[in-house]
Formats: sequence, structure tokens, C-alpha cells
Amino acid sequence: MTCWLWVLSLQFLLLPAALPPAGGCPARCECTAQTRTVACPRRRLTAVPDGIPAETRLLELSRNRIRCLNPGDLAALPLLEELDLSENVIAHVEPGAFANLPRLRVLRLRGNLLKLIPPGVFTRLDNLTLLDLSENKLVILLDYTFQDLRSLRRLEVGDNDLVFISRRAFAGLLALEELTLERCNLTALSGESLGHLRGLGALRLRHLAIAALEDQNFQRLPGLLHLEIDNWPLLEEVAAGSLRGLNLTSLSVTHTNITAVPSAALRYQAHLTCLNLSHNPISTVPRGSFRDLVRLRELHLAGALLAVVEPQAFLGLRQIRLLNLSNNLLSTLEESTFHSVNTLETLRVDGNPLACDCRLLWVVQRRKTLNFDGRPPACATPAEVRGDALRSLPDSALFEYFVCRKPKIRERRLQRITAAAGADVRFQCRAEGEPAPTVAWVTPRHRTVTAASAGRARVLPGGTLHILDARPGDSGTYTAGRARVLPGGTLHILDARPGDSGTYTCVASNAGGNDTYFATLSVQPEPAVNRTPGEGRNDTQVAARFPLDLTTILVSTAMGCITFLGVVLFCFLLLFVWSRGRGQHKNNFSVEYSFRKVDGPAAAAGQGGARKFNMKMI
Repeated sequence: MTCWLWVLSLQFLLLPAALPPAGGCPARCECTAQTRTVACPRRRLTAVPDGIPAETRLLELSRNRIRCLNPGDLAALPLLEELDLSENVIAHVEPGAFANLPRLRVLRLRGNLLKLIPPGVFTRLDNLTLLDLSENKLVILLDYTFQDLRSLRRLEVGDNDLVFISRRAFAGLLALEELTLERCNLTALSGESLGHLRGLGALRLRHLAIAALEDQNFQRLPGLLHLEIDNWPLLEEVAAGSLRGLNLTSLSVTHTNITAVPSAALRYQAHLTCLNLSHNPISTVPRGSFRDLVRLRELHLAGALLAVVEPQAFLGLRQIRLLNLSNNLLSTLEESTFHSVNTLETLRVDGNPLACDCRLLWVVQRRKTLNFDGRPPACATPAEVRGDALRSLPDSALFEYFVCRKPKIRERRLQRITAAAGADVRFQCRAEGEPAPTVAWVTPRHRTVTAASAGRARVLPGGTLHILDARPGDSGTYTAGRARVLPGGTLHILDARPGDSGTYTCVASNAGGNDTYFATLSVQPEPAVNRTPGEGRNDTQVAARFPLDLTTILVSTAMGCITFLGVVLFCFLLLFVWSRGRGQHKNNFSVEYSFRKVDGPAAAAGQGGARKFNMKMI
């Protein structure tokens, strides 16, 4: 009997929690007095039900068939703080529909049929902090759409048909901290529209068909700390100045088409602590790619098609704690790639075809303390330990598989080559070791040429140095742009010049050490040829210097005709002036000439007086 009384008293105590509020409860809804919640999901409602208690704070009307919201539908709920209208068929919201909800903090309109938000819809929602408009049919965001939401902190407008965002669409959102734009038809970002979000701290841009990041996109967002760019298949490059002006602490650029680490853009992000470049077609991490990220603690490059991480690739990362290089094509990860491995706590290199040799000795030595995040890496080679996790390897394996053999260059005979200018030259440098050594050549000008170099000199398979088109002028002034190291160590120099003459040093190196070898090149200068002036002139260069196109011919002809007509006109003018003065001037004049007086009879005999001449002017 006592037990039954205890059960009845317990039910009596719990009864008020199940009772509806004082104002009653709608027929097809569930009401909770303690939390002042009215839940009417999936009730096939076509409008806001009547009879909702006035003291309700949370109203859930999701997954119904409501088509429109009018100003009076929610007027009797002045204490409402959270309203969920997700997954209805709302196509239109009248201005002032929420005007009588001054305490509303959360409004969810996700998954409806809204195409346009008219001005005045969010009037008097001064306390709203979260607005979800995702998964609608919005095409455009008009100016001042959100101007009344001065307390809004989080805005979701993803999964819409947006093609344009007006310049002042976000005006008034002074307190906005998070903005998500995803799965829209936007093809560009407006720096002016984003510039109104001075307090924005997190920006997520996902699944967009934007091909480039421009310099002015984020310049007006000084408070932005977290930037996420995900699934931009048209993005192939992150411009050097696209992140200038930001002080990011977290940056994620994933599932794009960038093929290189955006080192130039990262140069100004000294406060970055987390960087994610996963799932991009990046094949190589060059030396010093992250040298300016002195505060970086997490680096993710998972699924990025990485095949090579060059020595000192992580130079400058003094505070790195987590490195994720999982699911790539790496065969090794040497200790020399790090600034220091002492700060590393978590390492993910699983999903790579790792060669278990001395280059991974530093990982094996720390296998008991390193955190592999539950995914320990395994050996792909040699065959004896294939599939074995590094953590489970016995200590005896360290002396059997993780011992390096110093490189040794097989042919030590000095190579002396004399080549004519313009010839192709090859020097061989074949080395062996465990693991297989890499070969680099040092030129007479102390420049290093590797397999990644491009130009006239390159290293061919087997360690041969090949110089193409040797020239006398290359002696002593070698240009590394004409030399390349091909797979196997062969140095191939294209178009050799006298400046290429000198001693070349082959350096074969691996984790066990290095070995060197020397080769000498002498390029003969071209013989001098005496030529008459103009002889041997390149017709192509002359033609290029004086192009004879149709425009030039027409202009030259016109100038010649104008000059000729000018001369003719001037002549006619002189004739006209001369003809006007004809008959007005005398054309004849007389000259009287007297002989000089000379003494003597001959002179007296010849003196006959003065003579006159009549001359006519022509």
C-alpha cells in the first residue's frame, strides 16, 4: 500500500510538467510548461495554429505546409524567443510579419521557397542573433535587406540560387560574427558588400563557381579570423595580394584546383595558427614554403597528391604541433624537412607508400611518443616488412632496415670535354647508395642545378651532364637557366657558350652522407669573320625592324601625294604673282661704259669715247 502511495505521489509531482500552459495548447501540438515550448512538427499545418499560449518562448512549426506569413499570424506571442519554420513551403513573407516579436533571438526559415526578401520583413527584430535562410530559392539580396538586425551574429544564406548580392545588402549588420555562403550561383565576390561586415570573425565560402580571388575581396574585413574556401573547382591560383590586410588565425583552402602552395599569399599571415590545404592537386612542397608562418601549429595537406617534400620545406615552423600528410604519394619524410621535430606532437603520414629505410629512422625512434591519431603509418617497402605498422616494428628492425649506405659515385675518371660554341654537352655522374641518392651539379659560378632546374643544361638518366649548343662566350659565365639535371644524374647543358667553361662538381647525397666528383668543360669561341658592311644581315631582323604592312604603305603613299601637291600649288602661286606684275616694270636698261684713260699713243689712238650697251632683263 505504501508503494502505491509513493507512485501516486510521484505522478502527482510530475503532472504539472505535462500539463499545458494556462492559455491552453493547440490540438495537434505538444506543450511543455517548464520550458514554455510548443512543438507542432509534421502536423500538416497550413497556417500558424490558434490557441498558442501567450507566454510561449519556443515555437516549432517545422516540416508543415505553411505557405505564407502575414503580420498578424504571430502577434499574440510577444515573449517568443525562438521560432522554427524550417522545411515548409513558405514562398512569401509580408513586411512586418515578425514586428510583434521584440524578444526573438533565433529565426529559422531553412528549406522553404523564398525567392525574395522584401524590405521591412525583419523590422523591430532588435534582439535577433541567428537567422537561417539556407536552402531556399533566393536569387538576389537587395540593398538594406538586413538593416534592422543590429544584434545579428550568425547568418546562413547558403544553398540558394543567388546570382547577385547588392553592394549594401549587408548594411546594418554591425554585430555579425559568422557568415556562410555555399552552393550558390555566384561567380564573383563583391568587396564592397562584404566591407559592411566590420565585425565579421568567420567567413565560410563553399561550393562556389568563382575562378579567382581579387585583391579587394577581403581588404575591409580587419576583424576576420577564420576564412574557409571549399569546393571551388575553378580556382587555380591564390593571388599574392588576395589575403593582404587580414590577420587570420585559421585558413582553409580545400577541394580547389590550385597546384602549388600559395606562399606569396601566405607571406602576410604571421598570426596564422591553423592552415588546411588538403585535397588540392599539389605535388611538391618547395623549400621555405611556410617560412613566414612563425605561429603555425597545425598544417593539413591530406589527399593533395604530394610526391615530394623538399628539404627544409617546413623551415620557419618553430611551433608546429600537428602535421597531416595522409593519403598522398610520399615514399618518405626526412627529418631535414623540418625546422625542428622536437615540437611535433601529432603526425599523420598514413595512406602513403612509405619506404622503410633510414630516412624514416627519426619517426621510428619516436614511434612510442608520437601521436598518429589512431592511424599509424605502415611500410610499403621493402617486401619483408610490407604492411607492418611502424609502431609495431621491433627494435631489431632498426639495425636491419633503417641503416643507410653512403652514396658512392661509380666512375671516378675525370671528364674533360672541349666543345664548339652552340654544341650540346653531357656530363655523367652515376651514383649508388641506400637509399638511392639524389644528384645535383654545382656550376663554375657556384649555382646548383637539380632535376627540377630548367634551361640549357639538364641532368639525364644515369648521371650524365648534357650541354646543348655549346658557345664560346659561355666560358666562365655559366647561366643556370641553360642547364638541367635529368633523372639519374646526367647534367645536360643546352647551347653551350664560352661562359660555361670551367669545373663542374657533381654531388650525390642521401640521408647517409654525400660523395663528390669533378668534370671540366672548355667551350671554344666562334671564329671571327670579316664581312663587308651590310653583309650577313638577317633579313628576318630587317623585316621585323621595318614592317611593310598595308597600313604603313597607305600612310606613306598619302604623305607623298600631299607633299607633291603642295609643291605644285606653290609653283602655281609663284606664276600667278609673276603674271600679275607683267607689263608694269621696265625690262630694258642702258649701261654706259667709259674706257680707262691710258698714257701713250696707242692709248690715244684707241680711245674713241664712251660706249653704250642696251641690256634686257629676262
